[in-house]
Amino acid sequence: MVLKLQIDNYCLSYLSEGNSSDPTILFLHGFMGDLSEFKQVIAILSKQFYCVAIDLLGHGQTRIIDSRIDQDDYYTIQSIANFVIKFLDLLRVNRCFLVGYSMGGRLALYLTIHFPQYFCRTILESASAGLQTAQERGDRLAKDQLLAAKLEAGDFRLFLENWYQQPIFATLRSHPNFAQILEQRLNNSPTLLAKSLRNLSTGMQPSLWEKLPENQIPLLLLAGELDPKFVQINRQMQQLCKYSQLEIISSCGHNIHFENPDLFVEKIKAFCSYKL
Repeated sequence: MVLKLQIDNYCLSYLSEGNSSDPTILFLHGFMGDLSEFKQVIAILSKQFYCVAIDLLGHGQTRIIDSRIDQDDYYTIQSIANFVIKFLDLLRVNRCFLVGYSMGGRLALYLTIHFPQYFCRTILESASAGLQTAQERGDRLAKDQLLAAKLEAGDFRLFLENWYQQPIFATLRSHPNFAQILEQRLNNSPTLLAKSLRNLSTGMQPSLWEKLPENQIPLLLLAGELDPKFVQINRQMQQLCKYSQLEIISSCGHNIHFENPDLFVEKIKAFCSYKL
């Protein structure tokens, strides 16, 4: 069921499936996704868990109510993390499992490190801990600002088609249901996506690498074997984080939950039920 909720100056769109008395899993989508990102996964997991997915700011139907204010500060990872915590408080969710994909995975790791009391375990799919140097962050921000300008100025469908030409999406492009992803992405506003890209860019995010050794919340790191960049990133993250395990998913690229939803569900169930 898709619902609306006002939190401060936000109008939040979110989905909930399953029995609210069951353990909660919060799902955070990637860039250009929305609350339907994990639809296939939630359909299975909601038989055992209370599944909640939200439209992150700039995506889907979540909006800032007062359009007259300067909105950029609302789009930072710090502000969105605080917003997610307020949402959990309103739902009276004291502790939950957390799943984040790509951009949502970066946010999930930030939440886990800064608000550990809210999360039992965290699953990060094709995610990173940010960029370690100021030079790397500056270079990435410059690239993302160019992409944001293209989003605002051009043909959104053409932008999407070019976006998914990236090597990390090669297996996704060959998926028989790839057209569904393109149509789903088109439900977003390119103007708001551009604002999200500028402010929630990896180039704007504080590096979390130095925080990984301090983390005590169990992490499951998932990376597709056909996504070598994120396989390497996640190997480095595992080495730094004592309470983590890494799973390299065969025959998958960047979007594991869409390419192999049954295996993705299997990994989540095993990790959430495993007793330390």
